[in-house]
Amino acid sequence: MKLKFILLSSLLFFSHLFLSTLFAQSNDAEKFVVVLDAGHGGHDTGNTGNKNIEKNIALKIVLKVGDILEKDPTVKVIYTRKTDVFLKLKERANIANKADADLFVSVHCNAHHSNAYGTETFVLGLHKSKANFEVAKKENEVIFLEDNYKEEYAGFDPSKPESLIGLTLMQEEYLDQSILLATLIQNNFTNTLKRHNRSVKQAGFWVLHNTYMPSVLIETGFLTNKKEGAYLNSKKGQNEMAREIAKAIITYKNSLVLTTPDSQNPVIDKDEIDEAILKTKKAVYPGITFKVQLEAGKKKIETKAYNFKGLKNVSRVKEKNIYKYYYGNTSDYNKIQLLKKYAKEKGYPSAFVVAFKDGKKLNLSEVLKK
Repeated sequence: MKLKFILLSSLLFFSHLFLSTLFAQSNDAEKFVVVLDAGHGGHDTGNTGNKNIEKNIALKIVLKVGDILEKDPTVKVIYTRKTDVFLKLKERANIANKADADLFVSVHCNAHHSNAYGTETFVLGLHKSKANFEVAKKENEVIFLEDNYKEEYAGFDPSKPESLIGLTLMQEEYLDQSILLATLIQNNFTNTLKRHNRSVKQAGFWVLHNTYMPSVLIETGFLTNKKEGAYLNSKKGQNEMAREIAKAIITYKNSLVLTTPDSQNPVIDKDEIDEAILKTKKAVYPGITFKVQLEAGKKKIETKAYNFKGLKNVSRVKEKNIYKYYYGNTSDYNKIQLLKKYAKEKGYPSAFVVAFKDGKKLNLSEVLKK
């Protein structure tokens, strides 16, 4: 009798454990996954302007961002590092890719030989100025601290601008979303904290190139500036920067939630779009289908107009465990640009154009070049 009781108790315990694990996994699958990356670490100290240490400040800010986000039950936070360890750039990107993350946010501190100050947030792209190139070059040079960097990075040379050209192509489809998040972050720094705004910029960061989701790299300020360095090295500065980064991430997440139409009135209406399409010159790409991606998420939603702010003819495609929702279907690139504009006016600020051929997604840059 005693043996039966023990067996029954064990069975109930393991059943409960199995169901709890299953429920937790199911719960996690519905969450918005954010990967937080504290720049540098271990023997890579980052910059040490005014004896402030970048790797430590970046980690403290990231941990504080994570603490705030983890209070939201709809968010799952993953850290590339939580301690003072060295990670290869590829390892950082791989953590985000394996987690199938919704966002990748990398935090750094800046340095300059002048008394420069202010915040700037980068998305992947070709450097628009020598200054942008120098920032990317500095952050990319961490690969030289890795033992087999020549094999790992296939001849990539951070000091050569031509090495950056290929980096932009893979992140093409996430660029609009990355810019949206970067803008929210910069706005918070500028409007709430009154930090000097050095704007949203594009540059060729390897760690952004290798992530397959919207990604940004934040330069929280200049440690080489005495006043700003002291601020970033203080508990007050770290708390404030973390709070505004977390708020921007939550705002971004909420902007992606598919809801029924609200009271927002678009600046332009469908009749105006139809008229513009009739008047515009055609730019037809035979065999190519352009669509506007509205949103992507783990929730399956009926493609009815009332679920998409009144937009009709929305299609849904499942890729792995993500549902993607598209608006429009045309081989005319000018037409799809107008439809994208209309979608943004209807309340989808991060809408962007995707190209397909025979149902297979193509790189938009390559399609337009041809």
